[in-house]
Amino acid sequence: MEMKGGIVQGENFTAAHAGPWDEMMDYVFSPAPQFKFPGKVFLNEALGLNGMEVSLGVMKPGTQVPYAHEHKQNEELYIFVKGKGQFYIDGQVLEVGEGSTVRVAPNGVRCWRNNSSEDLHYIVIQAKEGSLSQYTLTDGKMTIPQFQWPE
Repeated sequence: MEMKGGIVQGENFTAAHAGPWDEMMDYVFSPAPQFKFPGKVFLNEALGLNGMEVSLGVMKPGTQVPYAHEHKQNEELYIFVKGKGQFYIDGQVLEVGEGSTVRVAPNGVRCWRNNSSEDLHYIVIQAKEGSLSQYTLTDGKMTIPQFQWPE
């Protein structure tokens, strides 16, 4: 799907602008003809991601993902940015809202809904389980000379 704000590329980066959260409903994800998810956009194609998948989503009040699902290889991290809802995982229902995060292993059966009166905003990051061999403190390194912001 085309990004509203376009895409900028450089040698070592790709940047995309999906638009404001309140316009996210313009995006529709349809994994099968019978399922349409307004308010969900995946960023892998726009950004050329090859080690993770990231999506942005807005769920309107009284709506839900119409089916529970699991993954074959990817763990997922759900980051709830604004609003309130419920997250189903392996028979347990968690209350989620702004600042909530939920990590789900591939075999975890998951589903979520917005049972509140306000929009539920969230980000989902997925990557192959067990593929993270380094993290910020062991993978990052300072560059010389240090970066200076332009005036």
